Amino acid sequence: MEAFSEVEGLVATLPRDDVDTDQIIPKQFLKRTGRDGYGEACFFDWRYDADGHERPEFELNHPAYRGAEILLAGRNFGCGSSREHAVWALSQMGFRVVVAPTFADIFRTNALQNGLLPVALDDPTCADLQQRAGRRDGYRLTVDLRAQEVRDREGRRAAFHLDPFWRECLLAGLDPLGMALREEVAISGFERARSPLLPTTRHRWE
Repeated sequence: MEAFSEVEGLVATLPRDDVDTDQIIPKQFLKRTGRDGYGEACFFDWRYDADGHERPEFELNHPAYRGAEILLAGRNFGCGSSREHAVWALSQMGFRVVVAPTFADIFRTNALQNGLLPVALDDPTCADLQQRAGRRDGYRLTVDLRAQEVRDREGRRAAFHLDPFWRECLLAGLDPLGMALREEVAISGFERARSPLLPTTRHRWE
């Protein structure tokens, strides 16, 4: 996955609570075998009418949000089923960051494993950011993972916390397996030094 350090980008707002993964990527699109091609299907039922035309009333269809990389969402974002496709769809729609007061646990993990940064901020801060982005005048944010800070050009700053392990994964552009493979030499040495009387896990490093 792509390494993440800092994103400075246009903000789109979706001020809805309990947005579930079936709304992010409806079940009819889960038949694909690859990870690509989900961007156009993201929020499909909200985004398009029965004829395939964009619904003008859907927040993310507003022209002011075209090209947004940061999504402001409501509480409990990503609830519902555990489908990883929801993260793929959001990323392929162009989002690098989702900011919300709370996230569903499985969605948060899926996001981190795929390089999409979930940033949890308190309710008042999220409400203020929603109001600013809701002006639809090109509001932008900088999300700085190294500093664990969100800031805008008007001087607004808000700190966020991310588990140190996941922070390291994102900065390195590696999922947990990739992080483990960086220690191949140490792991192999440990296995060789272990007593043959102890249980082992067979593996083959390619």
